[in-house]
Amino acid sequence: MDKESNTKITLKSRPDGYPRPSDFEVVEEPIPQPREGEVLIKAIWLSLDPYMRGRMRDVQSYAPSVQLGSVIVGGVVGRVVEARTPAFAVGDLVVGPLGWQQYATSEGRNLLRVDTALGPLSTALGILGMPGMTAYFGLLDVCEPRPGDTVVVSAASGAVGQVVGQIAKIMGCRVIGIAGTQEKIDYIVDELGFDVGINYKTQDVMSELASACPLGIDVYFDNVGGDISDAVMENLADFARIAICGQISQYNLAEPALGPRNVRLLTTHQARMEGFLVFQFAARHDEGRRRIASWIREGKIKYKEDVVEGIENAPAAFIGMMRGENFGKLLVNISKE
Repeated sequence: MDKESNTKITLKSRPDGYPRPSDFEVVEEPIPQPREGEVLIKAIWLSLDPYMRGRMRDVQSYAPSVQLGSVIVGGVVGRVVEARTPAFAVGDLVVGPLGWQQYATSEGRNLLRVDTALGPLSTALGILGMPGMTAYFGLLDVCEPRPGDTVVVSAASGAVGQVVGQIAKIMGCRVIGIAGTQEKIDYIVDELGFDVGINYKTQDVMSELASACPLGIDVYFDNVGGDISDAVMENLADFARIAICGQISQYNLAEPALGPRNVRLLTTHQARMEGFLVFQFAARHDEGRRRIASWIREGKIKYKEDVVEGIENAPAAFIGMMRGENFGKLLVNISKE
């Protein structure tokens, strides 16, 4: 091994509002030794995702909170460097929830082998990983898009949003993306083929949606919540379908925002709003990976990654993501492969 210690990032204090550097601690410990039935994995890529902010709270949710002093949760692609189980061999490339650290042990129940024939290693945490599966099943199964539908995607340049919009185009839909910089708007329109881009920081989202969607919004893929979602609700078409994927505008509020304020419009438009988790489709993830990989090979889907070097820079990158500073799927390159 090229290091005699394991660098990991732990939760030092629970964030109050937006996370701060002081909420994280860089810890150096001996490399863990696998017990009988376990493997030792050296991390190559770490995924940073908005859901991690919720796990830093001490509240009941669909998954346990990160305890103070514990390694922060996160998906990792790594290589098996020691195996004490016949289920895996040294050299195997795997993906699993191993956390913000350079080395981790696992019994293997939460690990999947990475199929490098589908795409580069990093994509197992992005377009062919949890974000890609979230986009695929959230749009196709929850929203049920039809040719000719008008689809609106918030956080449209993010890891999930950029995939949602492109799949919607493949399905024959008209796509409006909402993002926070002109660079991101240019990217989703000029590179990814969205029909319209709306900059929520410089434009009035309500009026722009009314202009861009004169017949109303048939599908809304919600990654942000808050005022943007309120504006979408005011422009729904009859029988609209809304998928609640994330509410990133609310994750860092010290006090919960008032709302939702206009759910009456669901009745007015006989619309459906549904929350979902990517794990509910776990049995079909291979289907999603294969289909997205084929679309990438055919040039129908592009993807963008935002790469940060070094595990020690994960906290700053995560804080920036919470403020919308990332552009594409945010990844930390922990070791070179």
